[in-house]
Amino acid sequence: MCDNFFVSDESLEGGLSLTDSGTIDSTGVLELVLFLEETFVISIPDDQIVPDNLDTIDNLVRYIRSARGDG
Repeated sequence: MCDNFFVSDESLEGGLSLTDSGTIDSTGVLELVLFLEETFVISIPDDQIVPDNLDTIDNLVRYIRSARGDG
């Protein structure tokens, strides 16, 4: 996964938009979805591939926990 995205040595802030910051583009979002589905054994329906779920680290954590039933 790290080979596919540009991330500087600085850590990403939880609320930083991954798309607005240029960390990922539209193709990267699809790669991210595949990575999340395989890594966390979840299914992400097309209608849930939206910024509110996937555009920040905070949103990703919240979405994955919800999808896994972790609260």
